[in-house]
Amino acid sequence: MNTTFLRRTLTAAAASGGAAVLILTAAAGASAHVGVAPDKTAANSYALLTFGIPHGCEESGTTKVAITLPAELNDAQPTVNPNWSVEKVTEQLAEPKKLADGTSITKRTSQIVYTAKTPLDHELRDALVLSVKLPDTAGSTLYFPTLQTCETGQTDWSEIAKDGQDPHSLKAPAPSITVTAAAGTDGHGAATDTPAHSTEQAAAVTGSGADARSWAGLAAGLGGLALGGAAWARSGSRRPGGTAK
Repeated sequence: MNTTFLRRTLTAAAASGGAAVLILTAAAGASAHVGVAPDKTAANSYALLTFGIPHGCEESGTTKVAITLPAELNDAQPTVNPNWSVEKVTEQLAEPKKLADGTSITKRTSQIVYTAKTPLDHELRDALVLSVKLPDTAGSTLYFPTLQTCETGQTDWSEIAKDGQDPHSLKAPAPSITVTAAAGTDGHGAATDTPAHSTEQAAAVTGSGADARSWAGLAAGLGGLALGGAAWARSGSRRPGGTAK
């Protein structure tokens, strides 16, 4: 086997492996924030919002997670998680709010509170899922301030970037999503030819959970490339005429 080619192959594999390590490190850092990943963001649609719960109080276990709903939402249906008990907190509205179907409401769900049956260890993550009806207006950003209470201390994920401020500079950003145009419209009610799945794939998501999964997938691919290159090099050295060292 050509030793120069072998050396180049191994070098490339090592570089890919190093890149994978760097990507995984970055993903680990991103996952330190409570983030939200929606399965869809199209206006006037029903969406499942998955909140990733990492460690938030150094090495102290998480005991409670209180998710505040933005004023644009009237209710949320929490998904049962066997590790947590859950309750809705309601608030009385200052004046009745008229809904699209012509009915009115005098109170809304303002917060969803999950309480851990056993404190969530700081080395573990969990996912809490809410079902919500998104507003019918595209372009708005919905913020979900989340208070993470631990056995010792708490972290209030409620910071919102001001105009001109870099969101990445925030120490405890509030989880958020951006509502996109409804499938088949341009956001103002005009019809378009955009397929529904294209709208969902283009959804704007602000949340470490989605970012971490994307980075992890890329890292896994690069890691596989590194291992594949090394394995190919080893098998080549065992072929007749190969040079083994």
